[in-house]
Amino acid sequence: MFKKFPAVLITSFLACALSACSATIDDKGIKFDAQTATEEKQDPDVDVAIDEAEIPDGQWQLDVSFPDWRGDISSAYPINNCVGFYGYSGQGRIYFECDDDVADFDLFVNGTKIDASSAEAGKSYAADISAVAVNGMNTIQVSGLEKGNVRVCIPYPVVISGTPDEAGIDAGAFELIDRIISADIENGFSSAQLAVIKDGKLVYENSWGNVRTYDEKGVAAEGAPVTDATLYDLASNTKMYSVNYALQYMLTKKEIDLNSRIVDIMGSSFADDTIGIDYEGYEAVSLDTNKKWKEELTIRDLLRHQGGFPPGPHYYNDRYDHATQDYDSDNGNVIYVGTAGDEESREETWDALCKTPLMYEPGTQTIYSDVDYMILCYCIEKITGKGLDEYLSEVFFKPMELDHITYNPLQNGFTADDCAATELMGNTRDGRLHYSGIRENLIQGEVHDTNAYYCMAGISGHAGLFSNATDLAKLASVMLTGGYGDKMYFSRDVIDLFTAPKGEAYPNFGLGWWREAGHRRDWYFGSVTDSNAFGHQGFTGTLTVIDPDNDLVVVLLTNKIHTPMIENDETLSKWNGNFYTTSSLGFATQIIKMGMTENVDENVWADLASDMAADKKRQLDKDGITDEDHPAMKAYKALVSVEEQYREPATEE
Repeated sequence: MFKKFPAVLITSFLACALSACSATIDDKGIKFDAQTATEEKQDPDVDVAIDEAEIPDGQWQLDVSFPDWRGDISSAYPINNCVGFYGYSGQGRIYFECDDDVADFDLFVNGTKIDASSAEAGKSYAADISAVAVNGMNTIQVSGLEKGNVRVCIPYPVVISGTPDEAGIDAGAFELIDRIISADIENGFSSAQLAVIKDGKLVYENSWGNVRTYDEKGVAAEGAPVTDATLYDLASNTKMYSVNYALQYMLTKKEIDLNSRIVDIMGSSFADDTIGIDYEGYEAVSLDTNKKWKEELTIRDLLRHQGGFPPGPHYYNDRYDHATQDYDSDNGNVIYVGTAGDEESREETWDALCKTPLMYEPGTQTIYSDVDYMILCYCIEKITGKGLDEYLSEVFFKPMELDHITYNPLQNGFTADDCAATELMGNTRDGRLHYSGIRENLIQGEVHDTNAYYCMAGISGHAGLFSNATDLAKLASVMLTGGYGDKMYFSRDVIDLFTAPKGEAYPNFGLGWWREAGHRRDWYFGSVTDSNAFGHQGFTGTLTVIDPDNDLVVVLLTNKIHTPMIENDETLSKWNGNFYTTSSLGFATQIIKMGMTENVDENVWADLASDMAADKKRQLDKDGITDEDHPAMKAYKALVSVEEQYREPATEE
């Protein structure tokens, strides 16, 4: 299997496009892959025509000149006439330009000769290479060039339409997923949306349920149907596609240093304004020590979730105790912003972040915290001089033509019915929680996360983005290719840096990204997913999985918290929707990966449905649940109904 990264490829002396050599890294930091894309050899009789065309302005995956594309001649590097680029079968375009003194030369893509005999000196040309491109690493070769130079420009792949069959995914996999989600919805689940990209092709998209399933009192209510265009509140998936994407882009452009201190970006008040709070369960330190910790805090610390901040202090709640992290405390450990939800509250929120002391010395623990990404949001805005929403739209969304991803959808051309609803009674947890300014009506089209809504005007680095599954999958695909069309976003080195294990003790964390590692994220990624897979999950019921070893992106969006809550739950965290198979999220990726196996037995899906029902029954027995109205029991009935569908005899036509 060829390596799934846009690294540069050196091939052997005898067959530049189809043989392998050892991997190395040259003095320019260019990575050389040890394998070539031999899995999809093309028909040698394919005729690829060239057309005279101007080379457009762009940020190219490759912009090199032959005969010496590296810019020098070295005895340690004996082949200068070929180079690798990342692509996908069925798509691709190259541009080349001939110097004024260029004579005859031969042009090959993946060993297929492109007839460039009509190319004239001083002119530029384009060629559609979709018929000879392969999935993964491709090669371009310019031979026989005796004088002059030929400049070659190659765009990044984009996402085009495809089918499961083209992607080598058994149709039965998607049929089972469809049956499971449909059965869950028939038994009380809310809604879902799924998009799958494989080898640069959007091979599946589907949607289930209605944008509203319940009214604000938890009574069943039929809203408009969910479509493939419906927006979902991404919750913590926002972290990756806002802060991580912005920082990865800025690092690729050498505009930031991950070791930069927050005080150097935002000013000394970030540390100087810290107040004294002794966190319950943590060793107390002096205020001077805490300020010193904050002075040394870096971007990298926050990306690693090792900054020392509590997991999610509620700056909007005037009854929240930061020390005990208790909703109902009346002591003096309150850092309160208010509930304005506007730019003024964003300023007050920064003041509150400056006041917030650390629970532990940075780098000594890993505690997932929304605060880390709230702070990084302010840092990005300070460096760029633009709001995070404006910056992301300008750099990513508009150039990629993603028109179904935004912050604050109701303020940006979308209606409530364009969005899947979330919590039923505002943020009151079915009427059990109360504080100043709390929302009490059904949330639809507004960010559910309380810090994002009340303190950040809906625009934050930890939550706030809305998207449909298809646009998010396209955006996620950039983590496989590094760019999109004529836009360069991330260097390979930056992608590797952010997705590698952050340390031996934390193989399931990269810089912000969650990693599958050794079955560390099976709940979300599935137990048959490659260890290099990475992605993120969101509280509202959202998931992205990016599998570089298989050029696969899976995005499953749900609004699982758009259901009533379990009665008498003192934790205020158990929605009915959490008990359904669809809410586990990782089941979809697991089934898709199973469907990518060659020669899938036609009985495997029926057996899998039966196994899932049996698993759910064992869980019911373990938990002692016998109530027919309990959501776990309804989820079991849903799986039984799926099992029965496979047992039904086929209808004769």
